[in-house]
Amino acid sequence: MTNPTATLLISCPDQRGLVAKFANFIYSNGGNIIHADQHTDFAAGLFLTRIEWQLEGFNLPREFIAPAFNAIAQPLGAKWEIRFSDTVPHIAIWVSRQDHCLFDLIWRQRAKEFVAEIPLIISNHANLKVVAEQFNIDFQHVPITKDNKSEQEAKQLELLRQYKIDLVVLAKYMQIVSADFINQFPQIINIHHSFLPAFIGANPYHRAFERGVKIIGATAHYATADLDAGPIIEQDVVRVSHRDEVDDLVRKGKDLERVVLARAVRSHLQNRVLVYGNRTVVFE
Repeated sequence: MTNPTATLLISCPDQRGLVAKFANFIYSNGGNIIHADQHTDFAAGLFLTRIEWQLEGFNLPREFIAPAFNAIAQPLGAKWEIRFSDTVPHIAIWVSRQDHCLFDLIWRQRAKEFVAEIPLIISNHANLKVVAEQFNIDFQHVPITKDNKSEQEAKQLELLRQYKIDLVVLAKYMQIVSADFINQFPQIINIHHSFLPAFIGANPYHRAFERGVKIIGATAHYATADLDAGPIIEQDVVRVSHRDEVDDLVRKGKDLERVVLARAVRSHLQNRVLVYGNRTVVFE
C-alpha cells in the first residue's frame, strides 16, 4: 500500500453505539475505512477495536486528529492510541552470545518483511560486534554485572534516546531488565523458550531431553517487571520424539524462536497489538 493510513487502537467499557461513534468520526471527516476489527471481552466488560483508514482526502491534518478524537473518546472512558503507516519506527536489538534471532530480524528487515530501521545493536558481550559491522549497524557493548547494573541501564536508556528508538527487541538477551528500566521504556518485546513441563534456568533443552518432552515451543511477549510473565503476543510449538537428540531440540527451538519473534515484531510494527491488563488482542 503506497497511500499512508492512520490506525486507531481503542479499548473502552463496553456500551451501545461504539462502532457507530468511531466509524462516524472517520466518515464525517471524509475518511475511507479500509480495515476494521473488534472484540468484546465480556468478562472484563471491555470493547476493543482496531480501525485503519486512508489519509488521502481526510479533512483533518494529522496534528489535529488526536485532539479531535479525544473529544469523543474521553466521555466514553476510552484508552486509545493513533499511529501512521508512513512513520518508520527505529528498533534496537539487544543480544548476548546467540545470533540466530539477530540474523533473522536483520534479514527480514532487509527483505522488507516489515517496515523499520535497525540503527542500533546493544549487547552485554562483544561476540556479535562482527555481525553489526557486517550490516553496517552501530554496536554498543554494555557489559552488566550485579554491581554496575543501574549505571549501565542508565547508559542503555541514553543510547535509546540518542538513536530515537521506538522498540527494543530482546533477541536472546540473557539479562533481566529491571522494573525501573521498563517503567521508563515499556516498549520491549522478549522471546523465550516454552516447555511443557516448564524448565527454567540453565540448559533447558538438556533438561527437556532428559524428561522426554514431546512438545517444545517459543513465546514472544512484552517485557514486564515479572520475568517472562508479560502480555503474550505470539506463541508456537513443534513436536519432538524419542529419536530427537539434544542438538535436535536446540535446532528446532531456535527455528521456533526465530519465527515467533518475527511474527510478534511484525504484528507490533503493523499496529495490530492492543494490550489490556496482562493480555493482548492481536488483530488479523
